[in-house]
Amino acid sequence: MLNIPKVAQYARFSSDNQRSESIDAQIRAMNQFCKQNHWQVVSTYTDEARSATTDNRPQFQQMIADSGKGLFDIVLVHKLDRFSRDRYDSAIYKKKLKKNHVKLCSVLERMDDSPESIMMEAVLEGMSEYYSKNLAREVMKGMNETALQCKHTGGCPPLGYDLDENRHLVINGQEAQAVRIIFRMFADGYGYTTIIEYLNAHGYKTKRGKMFGKNSLYEILSNEKYTGVFV
Repeated sequence: MLNIPKVAQYARFSSDNQRSESIDAQIRAMNQFCKQNHWQVVSTYTDEARSATTDNRPQFQQMIADSGKGLFDIVLVHKLDRFSRDRYDSAIYKKKLKKNHVKLCSVLERMDDSPESIMMEAVLEGMSEYYSKNLAREVMKGMNETALQCKHTGGCPPLGYDLDENRHLVINGQEAQAVRIIFRMFADGYGYTTIIEYLNAHGYKTKRGKMFGKNSLYEILSNEKYTGVFV
């Protein structure tokens, strides 16, 4: 009787310029690969907007746990960097898979047990970690330059401000009234509860149009942008 390998597919995309369509493309390529090799796909695990520089990925952890239940023989990824971009994590989890008699395979990187494949896999893992760390460094460099130009570095602008076409903060007159009240009352010694009750009673809203609470008030009072500091 022919022993058909059982496969668990793992797909992932991070938040850096990728979308959910990336997972669809990965799964499509893996399905085609399994069909060509006459492998049986028994499960698919996906993590969306999760970086491979960390193992804090729910579906990834579930897959590793399931590998010890004899549910599949192979974990298949589109590329090895979908599995991990951290050499330490990669070594740990590949060892766990091996202990559970599960093999890690990649659609684009064909590896076997030869010495050459071991060397090539180490190089690929090193390049993946380099790419991730270098990308983080370049992103931080760009954000620092943006801050030095007194431009907004991302996310929702603080209450009391809007953005112009050059991403400079410009005062929103209506929202600014709430900001002035907050800092004036806080400077006069009023506590969070009193300030919140006053703002909500007079119809003021947060930047997202919600009623004020302790968290939203803390974010405003601790935001350095109100002192002219760009971070």
